[in-house]
Amino acid sequence: MRAFLLNFFFLLSLLGFGQVNLSYQKPDPSILNLAEAPLAPRISMDRQGENFIFLYRSNYKTIEELSETEMRLGGLRINPVTNIGSRTTYYTDFKIRNGREGNPQNISGMPENGRYAYLSWSPNQNYAAFTNTTSKGVELWYIDISTAQAKKLTEDNLNANMGRPYTWSKDSNYLLVQTLPSSKKELIDPEKSVPEGPTISVSEAGVKAQNRTYQDLLKNPNDEYNFEQLALSDIQKVDLSGNSSNWKSTDIYQSINFSPDGNYVMITTIDKPFSYLVPYSRFPSTTTIYDANGTLVKKILEVPLIEDLPQGFMAVRTGMRNLSWRNDQPATLVWVEALDEGDPAKEVSFRDEVFQQKAPFTANKQSILKLKDRYAGIRWGNENTAIAYDRWWNSRNTRTYLFDPSNASKAPKVLSDRNYQDVYSDPGSFVTTLNAYDESVLDINKGKAYLIGDGYSSEGQFPFIDEMNLNNQKTKRLYQSNLTDKVENIVSALDAKAGEFVVQIESKNEYPNYYIRNIKKRIALQPLTQFENPFKSLQDVHKEVITYKRDDGLPLTGTLYLPTNYKEGEKYPMLLWAYPREYKDKNSAAQSTSNSNEFTYPSYGSPLFWVARGYVVLDDAAFPIVGEGDEQPNDTFVKQLVGNAKAAIDAVDAMGYIDRDRVAVGGHSYGAFMTANLLSHSNLFAAGIARSGAYNRTLTPFGFQSEERNYWEAPDVYNTMSPFMNSHTMKTPLLLIHGEADNNSGTYPMQSERYFNALKGLGAPVRLVMLPNESHGYRAKESVMHMLWEQDQWLETHVKNKK
Repeated sequence: MRAFLLNFFFLLSLLGFGQVNLSYQKPDPSILNLAEAPLAPRISMDRQGENFIFLYRSNYKTIEELSETEMRLGGLRINPVTNIGSRTTYYTDFKIRNGREGNPQNISGMPENGRYAYLSWSPNQNYAAFTNTTSKGVELWYIDISTAQAKKLTEDNLNANMGRPYTWSKDSNYLLVQTLPSSKKELIDPEKSVPEGPTISVSEAGVKAQNRTYQDLLKNPNDEYNFEQLALSDIQKVDLSGNSSNWKSTDIYQSINFSPDGNYVMITTIDKPFSYLVPYSRFPSTTTIYDANGTLVKKILEVPLIEDLPQGFMAVRTGMRNLSWRNDQPATLVWVEALDEGDPAKEVSFRDEVFQQKAPFTANKQSILKLKDRYAGIRWGNENTAIAYDRWWNSRNTRTYLFDPSNASKAPKVLSDRNYQDVYSDPGSFVTTLNAYDESVLDINKGKAYLIGDGYSSEGQFPFIDEMNLNNQKTKRLYQSNLTDKVENIVSALDAKAGEFVVQIESKNEYPNYYIRNIKKRIALQPLTQFENPFKSLQDVHKEVITYKRDDGLPLTGTLYLPTNYKEGEKYPMLLWAYPREYKDKNSAAQSTSNSNEFTYPSYGSPLFWVARGYVVLDDAAFPIVGEGDEQPNDTFVKQLVGNAKAAIDAVDAMGYIDRDRVAVGGHSYGAFMTANLLSHSNLFAAGIARSGAYNRTLTPFGFQSEERNYWEAPDVYNTMSPFMNSHTMKTPLLLIHGEADNNSGTYPMQSERYFNALKGLGAPVRLVMLPNESHGYRAKESVMHMLWEQDQWLETHVKNKK
């Protein structure tokens, strides 16, 4: 009777009521049981794979937690009472296991009813520090791994508003801890403050600041004041007995990094003026080197406010950037400088140049490498060996270089030059090991290095381990997974020379677990975890990766699930769930990374719940948008989008599983944008579900997703791709869901509100659900359960029981 009344009132709401006052609802028990299944713990292991910390957490926050005081400033979301990020994910329990076997044990001395975050092993792996958030603030604790005992090091006076509030010393004997300054002033309540004048922003003629539509920015002088008060910290030196001493005075500390030998500390602070256009990461900053006692050594870099950059995703600022320590040397600074003035439109032979400077940082900078495209990182090895990467978004190209850091005149060798979207040609990632400074460097054994690859191919996924001779660049395959009914992922190397690696193995109905595989001794796998499948009701569901073709011949894939009550010969409603991706060539677009042997995991936003409600589900359906040569993918976005959808429905229909008149489409974020476009430009679907999307691209005029042209350069593209502009063509029932506190770039809550108003004004069947206090991803249990209820009611009404 209760279910009947709920459905009755739901239907009434569709027939004309403007607003519906409804408390949080729970979905059907078949969905609820899956959504409430307990999570297996995460694990954090030491570098030898001998000691393990098990991290337990809840699936969700509560709406009370999500409703705690929050300030949104400079791109940050802060709880000003506890001085930690207001959206921080907390663990509720830690357990420890010494050794590779046995059950995890309780850690003595842990705080009661703790909210734990920022777990970090000490460099010597003997300890692990973490924060605990109380009702008043953030404390620092640490665990002695050998004794499984926890100890509190500070009171709840840490400042975690900028991220992890502590840094281990290299000798593991103390930590540098960011604490609230005694000079901190009372915050201004924005609801009670009286303005002293208007807020004024200025643009100078000819200075272009084409920025993405960032959210949570500073808006006025009160915001500036509050941001500064919440960001200011002192740095205390705290040893493992809890003894504390002042190390650095009050400032806004963005990062603190010890040199590999521990003799120097590189600190970056944030300076004024603050900005109303960009988040704090682009505010002015200063990077300074101190010795381990906090004495000034040298000011290295001053970066001005970064509001205006050249156009394009590969645009960067001029001057020193990506400043870091070289991992294989005691104290050598490394950085990059643009050779094209940071402007991707300029034609140059080399885009970036890498420099270094050794302690005491008084000699001239030394050039060690020039890169054809934009710098994308370095794996340091030793004095004569390192691996560098560059990347260029416009061509989707990446190179891997083998170079000698001690000899800049020696030309680097290009190990690979490839399209990074071409997953079948991915050579893998180089294996690292720890050097004498406890820093990760290339694992080099007698001139040979190792690579771990995902092993995607047209035949399936078979991860591998290769050995590369660095002298002649030839590779030898040491191991390749041959599992055909399971998925093996090679997580890391414990000892590549000895052949010992950590792997994770899963199947459709076996939860992912960790093992040690020795590829040299060929002994049996050694299990490290034995997590049970929490989703028993789905373990026997039929699951397969299907392949089919678009009308233009492009191969596509999707993961197909049949309902738990499937009977051969019957036709079922279908839910198609997807997310569009842009490519610059058809070959990469046609490749698949789907694996039917992956564990069936219905996360909160997944469509898999509806397998238990009698639906065929096509999840992760391939929706490539391809633009080869001078053509950009979005030039034919709508045509390709509809072609992808039609091909998917045709394929499943040809298998005899579905009633093609009862097919729904759904997606989140860019998938929501896809959904609205499909309903506007096709008659393929009975209904749609669009969560946290953007629907009017004129509100994101300086680029979105993979579109780097601005609105005035491609107005037809922006208008054609905007569902809002095509509201008059949308007549299919659409459920819009959005978090009221969405902070994702471009997906303002206003996007759904304005789109709903347009559709309602034009008489389209649409329902808008705004979830209080939710961001781009939903966190509160009440919100998630209600979202599932809304989706279920929508599908039952407009798809399964479609008239």
